[in-house]
Amino acid sequence: MEKICLSSFPTPYFLVDEQRLRNNLAVLQSVCSRTGCKILLAQKAFSMYSTYPIIREYLTGTTASGLYEAKLGHDYFGGETHVFSPAYREQEFCELLKVADDFVFNSPAQLKKYGQRAKDAEKSVGLRVNPECSTQEGHAIYDPCAPGSRLGTTLANFDESLLPLLDGLHFHTLCEQNSDDLKTTAAAFEEKFGKYLHGLKWVNFGGGHHITRPDYDIETLVSVIEHFRDTYGVQVYLEPGEAVVYHAGFMVTSVLETLHNGMDIAILDTSAACHMPDVLEMPYRPPLKDSGEAGEKAYTYRLGGPTCLAGDIIGDYSFDVPLKEGDKLVFEDMALYTMVKTNTFNGMPLPSIVWRDKDGQGWLVRQFGYSDFLSRL
Repeated sequence: MEKICLSSFPTPYFLVDEQRLRNNLAVLQSVCSRTGCKILLAQKAFSMYSTYPIIREYLTGTTASGLYEAKLGHDYFGGETHVFSPAYREQEFCELLKVADDFVFNSPAQLKKYGQRAKDAEKSVGLRVNPECSTQEGHAIYDPCAPGSRLGTTLANFDESLLPLLDGLHFHTLCEQNSDDLKTTAAAFEEKFGKYLHGLKWVNFGGGHHITRPDYDIETLVSVIEHFRDTYGVQVYLEPGEAVVYHAGFMVTSVLETLHNGMDIAILDTSAACHMPDVLEMPYRPPLKDSGEAGEKAYTYRLGGPTCLAGDIIGDYSFDVPLKEGDKLVFEDMALYTMVKTNTFNGMPLPSIVWRDKDGQGWLVRQFGYSDFLSRL
């Protein structure tokens, strides 16, 4: 990595802070120490592999949603490599057998098709189940228990004849939630599927646990883990993504221009559509340092990106002083679901990736250019 001066480095760029990352990891490690559970990094939320040497000091391994993530975890993280896919492809499955330690299947049909091959290769085999217990409101796009969900096997579709193939059961139903929702979901899972855990080796509670959030109830999490551990004699796994890097990352951007059309508008050098798509998909309002809600402070602006998409809007924010060209803005909590989702729509340059070490020194991890846009077309 190349040493850089953060105050003069060109925007836009993602910045990940080592001390904040380690603080989160210490919280996760304490849960493991207290309960004996194993925690995996969910790479779908954060795949900045230059940080893997640090993360593996605290966590057991990684979980992947397909071949490329599995190879990344195997090659750069080590430890246990787990993989889940709603449906595996034959050629990719053959390659996955070389890098993954644990396979989770989405349906009895997928388990029948691939399960024995995984067992013959001495891999751990699991089935994802759907406890049909939705604890989310208004975010069906992220709710695996929503009506008509394609994720997980319901009790009505569970095939007991396949139990000899199984080492464990997996459920993942949460998104940015507290442990009370885990407790509710775990009870529904236990009511429907608990009888099958006897004789199995593990149970995986999936992700969506905001364990490192200040108001997260860790004691309830510990009690749920201990209950399953002691009742069924299984190894408990968690696979958070966001909790690993919660408020450990930033997006630093600059104001390109300000204008007025019924309200004040600022055009930034970062794009919601290209660099933080959850703003449009979820929708999500990223926190912005030293700003307020619209109307809360003296000057309110609609912040938008430089693409041709009319809806490339990050949101309305207020400030103590008017914005002007060249001003730097710092969006917070920008490590999760950002770098893994960026795109080059409109030929937009990808933001650089920067690391800030414990001493406050900035290091350039990756810078992108025209060739990165060209190589994708």
